[in-house]
Amino acid sequence: MKAFEIKKGIYWVGAIDWDLREFHGYQTQRGSTYNAYLIIDDKITLVDTVKHYLFDEMLERIKSIIDPAKIDYVVSNHSEMDHSGALPDIMNICKNATVICSPNGKDNLEKHFDVNSWKFKIVNTSDEINIGKHTLFFVLMQMVHWPDSMATFIKDEKLLLPNDAFGQHIASYERFADELGLDIVFEEAKKYFANIILPYSRQASKAVSEIDKLDIDMIAPSHGLIWKGNVNQIIKAYKSWDANETKEKAIILFDTMWGSTRKMALAIYKAFEEKNIHVEFRNIKTTHISDIMTHLIDSKYICIGSPTLNNTCLPTIASVLNYIKGLNPKNRLGLVFGSYGWGGQAINEIETAFKELSYTIIDTIKVQYVPSDEYLNKMKDDLKNKLP
Repeated sequence: MKAFEIKKGIYWVGAIDWDLREFHGYQTQRGSTYNAYLIIDDKITLVDTVKHYLFDEMLERIKSIIDPAKIDYVVSNHSEMDHSGALPDIMNICKNATVICSPNGKDNLEKHFDVNSWKFKIVNTSDEINIGKHTLFFVLMQMVHWPDSMATFIKDEKLLLPNDAFGQHIASYERFADELGLDIVFEEAKKYFANIILPYSRQASKAVSEIDKLDIDMIAPSHGLIWKGNVNQIIKAYKSWDANETKEKAIILFDTMWGSTRKMALAIYKAFEEKNIHVEFRNIKTTHISDIMTHLIDSKYICIGSPTLNNTCLPTIASVLNYIKGLNPKNRLGLVFGSYGWGGQAINEIETAFKELSYTIIDTIKVQYVPSDEYLNKMKDDLKNKLP
């Protein structure tokens, strides 16, 4: 396993998790990488590590450049164990190294590992450490997406190492976004933001504002591909996602028992289509919620439908509502629909979830048992009249 030079004297020494297919309930069909970066200077510095079971892969890459025992500093931008898992192993080898982290980072590492023999240097926003030819500049990014998160900026190289920010879950031989294909990388970056960063968009916005002050020509996150030559594009995308900006776009999410709720979903689809509004149509039995979020993040209209089962909505829909409430996309228009036999309580539960999210509900539609073609046509026309 070889290191890969991303700038003169700065190497990617991370690990590729080709087999990863799930991350905190988020489907990672393309796997992932855990990116670590080695800076060769008067003070040899390693920025971040990898998951514990990929330590040997990282170590082999470091050894292709230097003896790892010579490492002077290990920067821990974030203490979550996909990045800190191999930290005890590397510290056992470079026993004289100092761990550089945020104040919360030190507290978190103490709660994860036995750190009694470690030396720490605590940094805050605008603190600098000179390591020889290079100067490391630090920016705290609290709650993007943990309280300890921070970014390391190598000023003279215009290189930002922001850990989870700007990342994507992709396993690939390629190291740069344009080598793999920007359409794929942006889709995965959007999915990553929608499923991990979105609940902290206010904090992310503040962090991006700080980062925007820096003179950056490369962003090397701790998951996925490195942004080179497209830095402004991904920063602009983050600003849009941070601001909960939406498009004139609808997403229809539903589950169905005997097909009635699906018929309603199709009528709703036709209403949006006839108004020339882009529609995403998703049966949640066949689309994972983490993929749904990639489309939901910029949809102005969120339409959710469920039949009633045992006086409540279907478990799949309950799960979707819980997931959306946790991620908390803001400023949406909601539409509630579903069929029922006698109670119809599913409708009330979806309405309650939308109210908790502070969505404006543009319509609530429910039908007993099977909707007729006449009913569906009227339902479509009524909805069209309520759309812009």
